[in-house]
Amino acid sequence: MESRSGKPRLPRATELAHRFVTECLGPGDRAIDATAGNGHDTLFLAELVGPEGKVVAFDVQPEAIEATRARLEAGGVADRVRLVRECHSRLADSIEGEWNAVMFNLGYLPGGDKATITRPETTLAAMEAALKVLAPRGRMMVVVYPGHPGGEVEAEMVERWAAELDQARFSVASYGFLNQTNSPPRLVVIEKR
Repeated sequence: MESRSGKPRLPRATELAHRFVTECLGPGDRAIDATAGNGHDTLFLAELVGPEGKVVAFDVQPEAIEATRARLEAGGVADRVRLVRECHSRLADSIEGEWNAVMFNLGYLPGGDKATITRPETTLAAMEAALKVLAPRGRMMVVVYPGHPGGEVEAEMVERWAAELDQARFSVASYGFLNQTNSPPRLVVIEKR
């Protein structure tokens, strides 16, 4: 990553998540965006899987689904994405088979109601369901946002849950800045062996 001055800088959690997904996802693959938000990750996934691939994106908020739909249509990739207006905890009800990548971008909808946030209990249920459908060598990216009310608790629960996964079946890593103020986002990456 480069700064405005053109010099290299450490990547943010969301940029690093995209880098790790790029390594495991390609044309014809299948991906899940468990938190569609404004559609940035959904569009990114749809571009990676190409015309033969498939993406399913979840969000409970109608404005998130509409923002994502508009972004996908503007990008010319709406035909490869199924939008599901449902809590990500219901993920298992809407998908089947193996999926190559799953992305979670937790917290609240940027530009939306900051009182509507992801919750640990629904997030952990969604992550459990996602692990069951993750293909071998597939990856799950979870960007946690500890800097908002409720975010630190969710981040801690996600990281504790991930740390307890069986190392014979999963590799788990965590990335984040150690000396930044305002509790910047952190990334948890889970790869199925």
